[in-house]
Amino acid sequence: MERTVEELEGTARTLRGLLTPCRLCPNECGVDRLSGGLGRCGVGLSPRIASCGAHFGEEAVLVGRSGSGTVFFSGCSLACVYCQNWTISQECDGSDLTESDLAGTFLEIQGAGCANLNLVTPTHQAHAIVGALALATARGFDLPVVWNCGGYESFEVLRLLEGIVDVYMPDLKYSSNDVALRLSGVSDYVEVSRRTVVEMHRQVGTLAIDPDGVARRGVLVRHLVLPNGLSGSREVMRFLAGISRETYVNVMDQYRPCHRAGEYPDLDRRITAREYDDAVREARDAGLGRFA
Repeated sequence: MERTVEELEGTARTLRGLLTPCRLCPNECGVDRLSGGLGRCGVGLSPRIASCGAHFGEEAVLVGRSGSGTVFFSGCSLACVYCQNWTISQECDGSDLTESDLAGTFLEIQGAGCANLNLVTPTHQAHAIVGALALATARGFDLPVVWNCGGYESFEVLRLLEGIVDVYMPDLKYSSNDVALRLSGVSDYVEVSRRTVVEMHRQVGTLAIDPDGVARRGVLVRHLVLPNGLSGSREVMRFLAGISRETYVNVMDQYRPCHRAGEYPDLDRRITAREYDDAVREARDAGLGRFA
């Protein structure tokens, strides 16, 4: 992180100003969260988290020897019908904290020896996160910050995060807005997510890994392969290669029908080995060669 405490405090104030009417994410739902209203994300003014601690199930370049220090934030700017964590993202299971409490959580993660601070689904709580980072930095926090998000980001907010986030880890879920609307509830996912990834690359570049095999700066893109070609892998990989063939990609095979997926016949099964292999082949055919 390149920002001083004073700069972090100023950015936190600017982000709080985007809460009334709320426009922290591209939904721009317009709720007055400063006065206690709940956004489309399901969260109000206070930071709300579901869990935190060292996590060893992330990409190897994030885990290192001591785990990635994850903080799972409640709520989400998307409403994916197949979300594996839907009780957290859509029912907002979790506990409200103060920004001081959240800063303490960040410092505890650093004290546990974690390789980084991994902020999971952070977009709609950016104001509180940056405020907590200011408090934690004043008390000696200096871990790399990972922005682990769904790819549906406000361009204005991303610009404000420059110099704060070290590693961006966005999803790139779809190459069709029709599919995005049906499965995640937003009609402009393709344009927004692609602009997001381009801006992230501008800020931090391709993924840089230290001699211990741990990511220190850059972009790592996640792409979950869905059944029946719903994720549009070919177009996604061609887009990423067009930014840089050095883009680091995790082509994920862990899809399983969760939440409301059973209501959608084309989602109501796991992917096949061939579907996954085809997505990896599309990545290689596009010229990508760095995989998690």
